[in-house]
Amino acid sequence: MSHNTVESPPATPAVAAAPSVRQVLMGDPGPLGTAAFALTTFVLSTFNAGLMPLALEPVVFGLAFFYGGMVQIFAGILEFFKNNTLGGVAFSSYGAFWMAFWYLNTNTTFAATVSATDKAHAVGLFLLGWTIFTVYMTIAVSKTHNALFFTFVILTAAFIFLTIGKFTGASIATTLGGWFGYGAAFGAWYCSFAAVFNATAGKAVVPVWPRS
Repeated sequence: MSHNTVESPPATPAVAAAPSVRQVLMGDPGPLGTAAFALTTFVLSTFNAGLMPLALEPVVFGLAFFYGGMVQIFAGILEFFKNNTLGGVAFSSYGAFWMAFWYLNTNTTFAATVSATDKAHAVGLFLLGWTIFTVYMTIAVSKTHNALFFTFVILTAAFIFLTIGKFTGASIATTLGGWFGYGAAFGAWYCSFAAVFNATAGKAVVPVWPRS
């Protein structure tokens, strides 16, 4: 070999780029979130519809905190990990709604000078905000399937009537809100059942009617 020859350095082995996001195999958290929402909504709607005395309403508070609240937020976090923005926003938000509902009824104290009407209007404002949120979530859900879309349409109606009931004092509006709440609860239960059954069967057996 000549002294004038320059040897090339040994080639550096190619290193595969590390994946930016680690893929984790997990089940679908959606049915858990919809089941938690359904049961909590069902129990509260029983009182809003006037089917049981309001004096018994505290039975829903623990359910709202643990199942409707904590479990739904847990499902929402898992949905974000699965890159499902819609599911993550919906479950996390409605989980927070139930926890806020629990806090409103167990830890919120108004000044003695506040009238019952003003208290009702304050709760109406709380419900109005959730009505607005539910309206635009319903628009987003219209891109999924009819079972979920129906559930959100009925839920929107429930929030609208409950809000009207608080602002106007019309008991019929609150009662209608309770009945629409029943519809939303059973719609959410259906979505949960369909997802669980279809995942267990390994094929689409229970229809949800996808939207184009």
